[in-house]
Amino acid sequence: MTPALKGHLAMLCFSGLVAGSFALGSMAAQHLAPAALNAPRFLLAAVIVGTGAMLSTGIPRSTWVAPWRYLLLGGAMGLYFVMMFEGLKTAAPVSAAAVFTLTPIMAGIAGYVLLRQITTPRMALALGVGAMGALWVIFRADLSALVAFEVGRGEVIYFFGCAAHAIYTPLVRLLNRGERPVVFSFGTMLGAAVLITAAGWGEIRATDWAGLPAIVWVTIVYTAVFATAMTFVLLQYASLNLPSAKVMAYTYLTPTWVTLWQAALGHALPPLLVLMGVGLTVVALVLLLKDESAPQMKPAA
Repeated sequence: MTPALKGHLAMLCFSGLVAGSFALGSMAAQHLAPAALNAPRFLLAAVIVGTGAMLSTGIPRSTWVAPWRYLLLGGAMGLYFVMMFEGLKTAAPVSAAAVFTLTPIMAGIAGYVLLRQITTPRMALALGVGAMGALWVIFRADLSALVAFEVGRGEVIYFFGCAAHAIYTPLVRLLNRGERPVVFSFGTMLGAAVLITAAGWGEIRATDWAGLPAIVWVTIVYTAVFATAMTFVLLQYASLNLPSAKVMAYTYLTPTWVTLWQAALGHALPPLLVLMGVGLTVVALVLLLKDESAPQMKPAA
């Protein structure tokens, strides 16, 4: 399997794990401030990934050259998660998911500005097809629901978080200096934990930790282990082997994964018309799997 295909597999797993955090996050967001929720999740995730790195090949001293890189990357990803939970306080899940589908397009723009990555016509077609499929799933094939969509304060807040998420992807490739994905992820998560703790220290101190319901602790553990530690490593690996637009295109699968999560929890499957949107996201991914790099010409004998 080529590194590019491994990158696609990593993002497939990434989108499935992220989907689980939406359901849990919406249940926990009402019980504590976004900074209080995200600071411990990033700290726990950093401990997990850092321990894994130490037990494998270790963390070389060269990792900490130019530590500002981890603060920049951690700030971008931390900003995304904080604004996500802040936005979910007032934004409906459907509206927030619709905003999330703008991330691949923003990632393509950021990839061009920072890395001069070109979005080919085939990739643009895939992004468009994926966006249509995701919106079809999000609005459950209800055109009236799509027409009635209104952008509120929560959606605007979450949009800026998604912009930070989109910028993060090309920054990984730009700032990585040969560090392994697990080591680079550890530095990024540590940077996010430091920045969120510093910015939200007042909210963290004011939180009644002993009185929080169980769903909050379940959410913190899940988001730390699966939606942060594992997905950070997967995203770092994919970002080093795929163009930014292709990496973020997998966000189109998130609504589909959410549907599968609901089915696994005993909820009814969506109607056939909605499943047509799932098919469109699959078509988009098939388009993205094609290797568009130019074949190398063999030298003449």
